[in-house]
Amino acid sequence: MDRIKLTGLRARGRHGVYDFERAQGQDFLVDVELELDLTRAARSDDVADTVHYGELAERLVAVVAGEPVNLIETLAERLAEVCLSDTRVEVATVTVHKPQAPIPHEFSDVAVTMRRERQL
Repeated sequence: MDRIKLTGLRARGRHGVYDFERAQGQDFLVDVELELDLTRAARSDDVADTVHYGELAERLVAVVAGEPVNLIETLAERLAEVCLSDTRVEVATVTVHKPQAPIPHEFSDVAVTMRRERQL
């Protein structure tokens, strides 16, 4: 299976279990890896035969900036659904990073990764 990766996509969202997270918002970083057959795109050299990663980025940012959820697990699931909405994508792996999570200790990142496969 071939792969398309989009990493470090930054968007502001209001996700979290605490009121101040929803009021103030914070930046989230998203990485996605799509598994699909890119043979047709490679042969045709036509963007219509692949996942347009610019358009995908817009759709992912809309989810992050959209309706708040408590958990980044829920956010990752929604982002995976966006990736799998393109029927060419067989597997989507999504990582949501929350580097400004309300943790009272020094840390560099907290993240959730989900791998979802197309259901037959």
